[in-house]
Amino acid sequence: MTASDPVPLRKDGNPTAGTATSAVELRGITKRFPGVVANHDINLTVRSGTVHALMGENGAGKSTLMKILYGMQKPDEGTIAINGEQCEFHTPGDAIARGIGMVHQHFMLADNLTVWENVVLGGEHLYGIGAKAKAKIKEISDQYGLGVRPDVLVEDLGVADRQRVEILKVLYRGAKILILDEPTAVLVPQEVDALFDNLRDLKSEGVTVIFISHKLHEVLAVADAISVIRRGTTVGDADPKTVTARQLAEMMVGAELPSPESRESTVTSTEMLDVQGLRIAKTDAEGIERVVLDDISLTIRKGEILGIAGVEGNGQAELVEAIMGMLPLDAGTVTLDGKDLSGSLTRARREAGIGYIPEDRHRHGLLLEAPLWENRILGHVTEKPNSNGPLLDPTSAREDTWRIVREFDVRTPGIEVTAASLSGGNQQKLIIGREMAHDPKLLIAAHPTRGVDVGAQAQIWEHIRVAQRNGLAVLLISADLDELIGLSDTIRVIYRGRLVADADPATVTAEDLGTAMTGAARGHIESEPEAVAEAQTVAAEGTEAEQPHTDTADDAQAGE
Repeated sequence: MTASDPVPLRKDGNPTAGTATSAVELRGITKRFPGVVANHDINLTVRSGTVHALMGENGAGKSTLMKILYGMQKPDEGTIAINGEQCEFHTPGDAIARGIGMVHQHFMLADNLTVWENVVLGGEHLYGIGAKAKAKIKEISDQYGLGVRPDVLVEDLGVADRQRVEILKVLYRGAKILILDEPTAVLVPQEVDALFDNLRDLKSEGVTVIFISHKLHEVLAVADAISVIRRGTTVGDADPKTVTARQLAEMMVGAELPSPESRESTVTSTEMLDVQGLRIAKTDAEGIERVVLDDISLTIRKGEILGIAGVEGNGQAELVEAIMGMLPLDAGTVTLDGKDLSGSLTRARREAGIGYIPEDRHRHGLLLEAPLWENRILGHVTEKPNSNGPLLDPTSAREDTWRIVREFDVRTPGIEVTAASLSGGNQQKLIIGREMAHDPKLLIAAHPTRGVDVGAQAQIWEHIRVAQRNGLAVLLISADLDELIGLSDTIRVIYRGRLVADADPATVTAEDLGTAMTGAARGHIESEPEAVAEAQTVAAEGTEAEQPHTDTADDAQAGE
């Protein structure tokens, strides 16, 4: 492909232009893990006061590179220069002292503290813990247009506000170089637009932003420059003014941009999941009862994907936990394939045929320090091939783990390595392979492609489609509205614990769905035909020949 190169590099890895205004220069960065080279001879130049996107497939080495820049890991080879001065980082404290801050994909906030307490925590030595600190927080919030409310409890904030708090935290510590890891993964379209406005404000104030993302169209909308990493090394830079999403996808994974759009309806008349009148109330620390699910009723038939759209924190997690038997019901019933499971334990529901892809794969899907074959057993201890009668069968479990690795393209040097050594996308494929291995009747898929690259996305979508054609019923919860619209047969909108709207994926746009998710629309959502046609045209760009990524497991990269 042809893409302009905003910061050309000679073969020796030194920039030929632009070094006078470079905020970050990485030269020859190499990082090895046992059996795997995560980064090899990486060269990256980020100009001051720009939004620089870093893209690449899962396992390509992006996160390893950013951990090196943030002082969380030390490179085996190569140099780091910040504002033209070469430096070494041994801890994140060293990077923070040089003006580098990182906002991780999984937020690190204490829900039971206020915004200003979260911001000050660990930085008490900067402005104290009183009026001076509050004044500084307000000053930074106003300067960068973040609109943060210092005295609000974090648990009362939506996901977009939490993200702004995370950004403010690093700015409070003096960051002038900001690393954002998948910052739009959980935002609705309107929140993405607001975040991009924040980034432009940051840029205008001289802050440099390194933006890690898998969402190609968003990168093209906000980035001033793009660098692509593949298989642990830089493969090229691109100018967002001239490069297309199709070309970026080809640079990242060697395949065209995949689409989640389903090809034909497989919905039958046979009801698989029937949920009626679910109600759950929780009591907070102050003893106040709060209803988190209120009169939830839904039905999913064999071969149907029912999508649930909603801003995070509106009851999706509780709905999943209620169906899985992880939360007790105050009222309502859960019936699977004609069998009432309302009083059953989670294991009995698993054995009855419920597969589960959790929202947070680290907290609820994997034992990170356990080998892959032990992770294959999780949730299915009593089922073959993991057990033989009352005893575990490690030999059969190991054999089936190898089958999952092959069939689901889990890139790993072996099944004895820990789950923590896999990239996020490969962890996700392992979980999906594990759940599909037991031929579930119902699959609960909570954000199944969150944080995975376009190649892994295509594979995950195809596995879901194949199972759907074989009669699988799917409850799909996703913050990716294009994925939700493309895969679902029906969409319901959840807001403050209630199902408030529904939509036909064929006649709704992501923008109108996003509006309903904020509570601004109720009932049946119908977009204007012109808007639907325009959205379909944009979504179809570069998707004519959808090709899943097919590189071999030998290309495994650790530590992404």
